[in-house]
Amino acid sequence: MANFFYRWFLSQRPINSEVSELETSLSIKKSIQSIKNYHWTWPSICHYGFMASIFLFTFITNPLPWIIKCLIYSTLILLCLIPLTGQFFFNALPIFTWLALYFTSSYFPAGKRPPITVKVLPAIETILYGDNLSDILATSTNAVFDIFAWIPYGLFHFGAPFVVAGILFIFGPPTILQGYAFAFGYMNLFGVIIQNVFPAAPPWYKILYGLESAHYGMHGSPGGLARIDTLLNIHLYTTAFENSSVIFGAFPSLHSGCATMEALFFSYCFPFLRPLFIFYVCWLWWSTMYLTHHYFVDLMAGSVLSYIIFQYTKYTQLPLVDTSLFCRWSYSNIEKYDMLKENPLGSFDGDDIENIPLSSLDNTRVLDLNDNNVLEFDLDDQASLTPNNIFDRTSYASRSSATSNISLEESPLPPRLNSNKRID
Repeated sequence: MANFFYRWFLSQRPINSEVSELETSLSIKKSIQSIKNYHWTWPSICHYGFMASIFLFTFITNPLPWIIKCLIYSTLILLCLIPLTGQFFFNALPIFTWLALYFTSSYFPAGKRPPITVKVLPAIETILYGDNLSDILATSTNAVFDIFAWIPYGLFHFGAPFVVAGILFIFGPPTILQGYAFAFGYMNLFGVIIQNVFPAAPPWYKILYGLESAHYGMHGSPGGLARIDTLLNIHLYTTAFENSSVIFGAFPSLHSGCATMEALFFSYCFPFLRPLFIFYVCWLWWSTMYLTHHYFVDLMAGSVLSYIIFQYTKYTQLPLVDTSLFCRWSYSNIEKYDMLKENPLGSFDGDDIENIPLSSLDNTRVLDLNDNNVLEFDLDDQASLTPNNIFDRTSYASRSSATSNISLEESPLPPRLNSNKRID
């Protein structure tokens, strides 16, 4: 087994490379020292402050016994402070924040919650697409279609996040799992917040109750998944959906959001398989409407939410992918986007000194003539960027650190011509 692992994963490992190493320390003092040395910025203050406020809100609102809640929160804090476990649990805090809010949502007082909309989504569906697509797809059902729809909606949706995380961890660049947890967690967190602020009835409600007003005392419905329970002689989906924490959470569709997020990350790391990932998203879209759990407008909203959060994560956290490398152990260094230096509005013509960005002049250390009497600026590029989280011990190379000497006579090649690293 050891020889297999070495032959497939460690044979291309650069000498003395430590970027793919995992933390093995159990010393909590090391984590406390990292907290003391962390350079706080406004984005990090907003990030940790927002999650802390959600955790505090759920701690107060959730009706579990106080001793149980204290035990759960203390265990999570301990797991985050131990370096060995903290490298996974601390980075997954956005996911835990989402789960805490989701499972507390059913305990919100009905009198303080907004009214449930029943007519808005089908009306928007008809206005935008000319008809109710979910009703059309669910008109003709059979066992083959039921199973074909059940596979992505009832199986892959729950297992795919773990499979994607494992594949990204092994075959993606180091620290990409951190970005995946951030994006996946925040997408679901914002989705649940929207669902609580704008509760909307899914298509199965219209089938069962028409356009009658809904209330929070109603139980949910498995929709078309009830046929799967009957086919397999189980009550799994009926029980789960009847007692869902967010029964009227049709908009946005987090099934669509999760599938889109998974497809975006896989496409980012494995662009040659992008058509396969697009097919998976379309497959899940069809299954959600066929099983009467979402309108098409819900699916679009979930995918747009995922895309926005992915783009933010891509330019602020994700490492650049080198498609010529096999796995995380093949990387010798980690490079990230430098948005300021890659800003197209900050580009300049090498022959015109007036077009040199002011940021370049501010960082100038040497202004001199080289041997060819060409004026050069020696920019003081940072060797590393600010860590994304408190316990991040990895140094990140600036995207344009390799082009620190800028000549007025010859400018560097465009980033797209430099190696195999993905920047699109």
